[in-house]
Amino acid sequence: MRLHRLHITAFGPFGGSQEVDFDDLSAAGLFLLHGPTGAGKTSVLDAVCFALYGSVPGARQGGSLRSDHALATTRTEVTLELTVAGRRLELTRQPPWERPKKKGGPGTTVDKAQSWLREYDAPAGSWKDLSRSHQEIGEEITQLLGMSREQFCQVVLLPQGDFARFLRADAEARGKLLGRLFDTRRFAAVEQRLAELRRAAETQVRAGDAELLADGHRMQQAAGDIVELPLPDLSPGDPGLAESVLEWAAIARSTARERFTVAHCAQAAAESAQAAAHHVLEDVREVARLQRRFAEARERAARLEERSGAHREAQARMERARKAEAVAPALGLRDATEAEHRRAAGTEARARALLSETFADAGATGLAAAARKAAEELGGLESARRAEHRIAELADERDVLDRQERADEDVLHDAGTWLAEWDATRSDLRTRIEAAQEAATRAEQLTVQREPARARLAAARMRDQLAGDTDEAHARVLAAREHATDARAHWLDLKEQRLKGIAAELAAGLMDGEACAVCGATEHPAPARKVDGHVGQQAEETALAAYQRADEQRTEEERRLGVVREALAAATAEAGDLPTGQLAELAEELERRHAEAHGAASGLHAAREALVQAERERERRLAAQQEAARRVASRASLRDALDRERSSLEGELTQARGSAGSVAARAAQLERQVALLTEAADAARVAADTAQRLKDADARLADAAFRAGFDTPSAAADALLDDAAHRDLQHRLDAWQQEEAAVRAVLAEAETTAAAGQPPADLQAAEQAASAAGRRVREAGSARDAAGRRCTELDRLTHRAGGAVRRLGPLREEYDRVARLATLAAGTSADNERKMRLESYVLAARLEQVAAAATTRLARMSSGRYTLVHSADRAGRGRSGLGLHVVDAWTGRERDTATLSGGETFFASLALALGLADVVTDEAGGVRLDTLFIDEGFGSLDDQTLDEVLDVLDSLRERDRSVGIVSHVADLRRRIHAQLEVVKGRSGSVVRQGGG
Repeated sequence: MRLHRLHITAFGPFGGSQEVDFDDLSAAGLFLLHGPTGAGKTSVLDAVCFALYGSVPGARQGGSLRSDHALATTRTEVTLELTVAGRRLELTRQPPWERPKKKGGPGTTVDKAQSWLREYDAPAGSWKDLSRSHQEIGEEITQLLGMSREQFCQVVLLPQGDFARFLRADAEARGKLLGRLFDTRRFAAVEQRLAELRRAAETQVRAGDAELLADGHRMQQAAGDIVELPLPDLSPGDPGLAESVLEWAAIARSTARERFTVAHCAQAAAESAQAAAHHVLEDVREVARLQRRFAEARERAARLEERSGAHREAQARMERARKAEAVAPALGLRDATEAEHRRAAGTEARARALLSETFADAGATGLAAAARKAAEELGGLESARRAEHRIAELADERDVLDRQERADEDVLHDAGTWLAEWDATRSDLRTRIEAAQEAATRAEQLTVQREPARARLAAARMRDQLAGDTDEAHARVLAAREHATDARAHWLDLKEQRLKGIAAELAAGLMDGEACAVCGATEHPAPARKVDGHVGQQAEETALAAYQRADEQRTEEERRLGVVREALAAATAEAGDLPTGQLAELAEELERRHAEAHGAASGLHAAREALVQAERERERRLAAQQEAARRVASRASLRDALDRERSSLEGELTQARGSAGSVAARAAQLERQVALLTEAADAARVAADTAQRLKDADARLADAAFRAGFDTPSAAADALLDDAAHRDLQHRLDAWQQEEAAVRAVLAEAETTAAAGQPPADLQAAEQAASAAGRRVREAGSARDAAGRRCTELDRLTHRAGGAVRRLGPLREEYDRVARLATLAAGTSADNERKMRLESYVLAARLEQVAAAATTRLARMSSGRYTLVHSADRAGRGRSGLGLHVVDAWTGRERDTATLSGGETFFASLALALGLADVVTDEAGGVRLDTLFIDEGFGSLDDQTLDEVLDVLDSLRERDRSVGIVSHVADLRRRIHAQLEVVKGRSGSVVRQGGG
């Protein structure tokens, strides 16, 4: 990687634009980047890092990259041109920028960060764009350089303070730095992965042991108190847990099987005793049953004897009911006929009550004749009904004509009234349209006049503001000129005083035996002495720098005054001589008139639409007026025809109505009379018929009663039973017979009679003996079932525990293997004698390479006295592998690098940094690093050591490298001719590039 050109704008302390030509500086191999403290030497390196990676080195992150000296309208930007991997690239970075708003009034807005990557096309002789994506550019640069930002800052921008701390650091701190540079995260990841696998395997083993131990406790709970030996007192993960649990389980199973055999034998004996007790109980129960049966039969026979009289009465009642059943049909017929006759007589009475007194004595035949006469009269009213209906229709048609006539009169009146006002309405609408058109024309004219008035008002306001700014700028110019004149006079005074005492200054450098720089003599008998008020070179240079800054400030103030005056002249030319207040009033008047005209013109479209609508309404009303007049003329002839037809029909109806109010009322009277007469005639015929049938039924009933043996029909009716009474009486007679037969059968049984002659049976004692035998069987069965369940549960748990032990075998072997690897990689294993972690082991190999590469340069810097060696010894209680010692050839002893002095620490750390740069570069894939920077640390070296260090740095050109030294040491300006100076001032720092 070789840097060519760096362009900086508004970055860090640089308020303006600065450019650094690295090609010119790198031509000499070594170049110096110097300047006073705080000028911005390190900011140049920050700009290089920002251009490549989009951020500054880690120690300086978090602050603002924008210069406080930059103008508000100048954006921060860094552009770097470099060659890497044979490609010439240009990187441009712009951080986020809070700039003034261009529109919308005062305030600021934030522009996002921007990045550009371009590549130079040599055949075409032009640049071509590659990307504008931050992510793509970052990935491209990291891939080309082969280094992350941290590695680049440690290898290319060599910070001596970091390497001095590296020399004195412990193994842990060295491991962190080397881990960042050589990216050994994959080895740390291996350590972490092994530790995770170990924890996971341990968790599985412990979980398996916990489950096995839980099964052991379940077996102990299932076994109860049959096993006196307790479970082994072990925890999950303890050796021998599985064997102890399985051994205890075998003892528990054998004991449980013995208990099961004993319980089985006890159950068989109890079942035999229970069978004998049940046989005795059955015999006692049978004797007790027969004795109860005989006693119950004797009680039932006594109750039958008590009810014998009622039984004979029931038999006589049943015999009379059977005789009355022969008379029942005649009784039923007579009751039905009597009920029918009563209904017919009632119907006849109700029908005659609705007739007039004229028909009170009329029979069925007379009533039928009167009904036929009324029906004939009703038939003659049909034509009169049609005439009456037509008169109603004529009345409805006449009402419709009247309503239509009133509606047409309203239409004619409304149309006439509206058309009478048509001329005035049309004239008013045309006036509104003309007024709106004139207002639109005025609005267009005022719009043209409004924009120039606005521009003149804005220019006038700017003119007033710039007039005040011009006075202030002129006052600052006068002050800057006066300050520059005073500073120049002070510098000239000091320069004159120094020239007067230059001899004393030269004499201060004379030494006996050394030639004088002026005359060449080696003897100096009377050197000049410094007098009071002598001015040294430093004071003169300070005064000169102050004068230069004052002069730059004067130039800048004069430039600003010119800018303000130019802007004032432009604003005055545009605004003219009128006062700002008068221009504001004119602009306001134009705005008011424009608003009034625009408001008046806005009604033009509405007025035109209103006129069109009014014309349409006029045409509609004219057509409606003509149509209404035509309908009025045709309606008069129709009204006369309807009146004539109504008069002819009313004469016909007067005769047909008679005394009724209408033909329909007369017809309703006749229809009701016909219906009543017909209903009364039918009721009279039915009543006469039912009376004759009732006489016949009475005669048949008397004959049937006599034949059945009853004196009167009423006696036969009293003896007759209904269905419910007959069923109840028959049921009682049957029940008596069945009970009597059952009692006789029981008393005739031989076994029952024999049992009654025996002593009473003791059933309670037999039941108690059988219950006790059953209880003993249940207890024996429960004991046997419990023993069986215990054996089954112990067998199940033992089988599951055996399976768990078999499954845990491979897991335990895997855990042992992973645990050995994890402790070995973590440095905690007994096999790892040096207690080195895997990452530390890899870093130790890298540190050994770094020490070998650094020793080559350290030997030259120290004139062969010191060499760096890698040490794998442990330091205290820490881990070994990252020790770094220095071998002193003068004493032959090896000691820790922390014992080096300040100057020795500097060149040792410089040698270490250069060696580390070589190793990291090779590790990154052999990317050439043609440009390196070394930041500070040279002030601690004496002249001889400084020469040796510069010789070593100069030898880097053998690998075609250029080295930039960042330092403010004054002696380096004499030794290194190619220089880049950073000069700070009130308006920001600037760079000055030169060489010799």
